[in-house]
Amino acid sequence: MLSKIDLTQGGITGTLLHFTLPMIIGSLLQQCYNIADTLIVGQCIGSGALAAVGSAYTLMVFLTSILLGLSMGSGTVFSLQYGAGRTDSLRRNIYVSALLIGTVTLILNIAVFVWIHPILRLLQIPKDIYGMMYDYLWIIFWGIGFTFIYNFYAALLRAIGDAVTPLWFLAVSVVLNIGLDLFFILQLDWGIKGAAIATVAAQGVSALGIMGYVYVKYPELRLHRNDLHFDRHCLKEITSFSALTCVQQSVMNLGILMVQGLVNSFGTVIMAAFAAAIKIDSFAYMPVQEFGNAFSTFIAQNFGARKEERIRKGVKSALITTVLFSLVISILVFLFAKPLMLIFVRPHETEILNIGISYLRIEGAFYCGIGILFLLYGYYRAIRMPGMSVVLTVVSLGTRVALSYWLAGIPAIGVIGIWWSIPIGWFIADVIGIIYYKQLKKETAKEVPTPSQCP
Repeated sequence: MLSKIDLTQGGITGTLLHFTLPMIIGSLLQQCYNIADTLIVGQCIGSGALAAVGSAYTLMVFLTSILLGLSMGSGTVFSLQYGAGRTDSLRRNIYVSALLIGTVTLILNIAVFVWIHPILRLLQIPKDIYGMMYDYLWIIFWGIGFTFIYNFYAALLRAIGDAVTPLWFLAVSVVLNIGLDLFFILQLDWGIKGAAIATVAAQGVSALGIMGYVYVKYPELRLHRNDLHFDRHCLKEITSFSALTCVQQSVMNLGILMVQGLVNSFGTVIMAAFAAAIKIDSFAYMPVQEFGNAFSTFIAQNFGARKEERIRKGVKSALITTVLFSLVISILVFLFAKPLMLIFVRPHETEILNIGISYLRIEGAFYCGIGILFLLYGYYRAIRMPGMSVVLTVVSLGTRVALSYWLAGIPAIGVIGIWWSIPIGWFIADVIGIIYYKQLKKETAKEVPTPSQCP
């Protein structure tokens, strides 16, 4: 049964939550790819392997963020075309977008294989885990193509209101990933290589599965012969959204990667603590991140349908929902920081535990800041102003990186300064984004731009 939701109709809060829930579950499941590796590796192999997988995760997030950003940008265009009822134009955009992102994927895949050693040296990977991280990444890199396929088709389905289907394929692949992890590591004793093979195999299942499903169940999205031409207008539209969204995602994760490099300079213990804590962190604020993405689709569809009053009400509803949810999650993470760390770290590794708990209680107290920031990203992307999302990302990450390197260099502060720099960056970007939003509302005389009409 198809599960499409028309975001231009019905109650706003209920419709948004209904659309967001499968996206949240799906995104949390996607995190399980590396979480499963981290948990099983940390408990079964040791802290060195935990540090290697955790640092590799940060690198992979940066690389895949390029593909995710391109897919998200394309998804915004798909939502605009779908909301405006232009099915023919939607198919042409699908073709152009697939060619564009597929080409970038191929180039990226070749580049990471060629420069894997310089990348590891840039990240300041300690010698005692260098070999393990190399082995893990060499295998993981073979799954980049699967990452492109899954995220592209997931963005397409969400753009037309179907957020449930990507969830099912992801759920199956996550279960497969965990099962293969246990089999390869515990039964075959393949170590960290087994964890990587399990992840790539599971990603392949979700990618090929969702691609086949779209072809069979959504005939209106199948490309016709007259759709298979490289339309310049479509390319311009896709590029304007995808490139800026890609820049946003890349800048965001480049900043995180730079912070990871700084963390690595403190040694394996800090790396292991950060690796475990950042997994918990990712799970904790993932719901508000996906709510921001769902909010962006909501705004884009209504923008395409020219429903400005519904957009205004949607902004208010989304803000209230995000703030309340973020506060609840912050309280839970603060109270249960130690039990959460014990999921990944053995009880006797007290130094790693204490460092991770410190990270979670500092950053976790301010999830409201990143929740609002995700809403601002989604809003500006949907109203055809993706450049503003890039500006906010640069402000947030620039502040984080600058403060991290400055504060960590002060002996009396050290690594704690890295933890504090993160929420500070969020809130500075929030203030700028909200001020600009209010300024836009005052410019009532300015004509609202209309959705592009790709011929």
